Amino acid sequence: MKRAYRLRRPDQFRRARREGRTFATPLFLLNLVAGRQRRTRCGFVVGKQIGGAVQRNRAKRRLREVMRLALPHITPGYDLVLVVRSTDVIEMPFVTLQTAVEDLLRRAQVWRTPALSERS
Repeated sequence: MKRAYRLRRPDQFRRARREGRTFATPLFLLNLVAGRQRRTRCGFVVGKQIGGAVQRNRAKRRLREVMRLALPHITPGYDLVLVVRSTDVIEMPFVTLQTAVEDLLRRAQVWRTPALSERS
């Protein structure tokens, strides 16, 4: 995922967590707030209860790839923070993880089907 599509500073995460709406599943929590830019940006939080640094980084890498593939389907203009709540994110099949994220984004009503001109 390109740097322009990621939240990087603590105040960006704080704003999404404080002002945003929250959607939860057993796997992760989604904080969603209207962004100050026209692009969608994502941030990822993995706490120490998930495991050591290797496991936490693996969970973030997997979620970053899921979101990179999902970006064309997300309505632009939102800041998203995904907080990992379960160690299952590390080991579950990638397709299952993609489906779980898609379902959560649909619940948050930011999932859209891209127009024909955007699909190529």
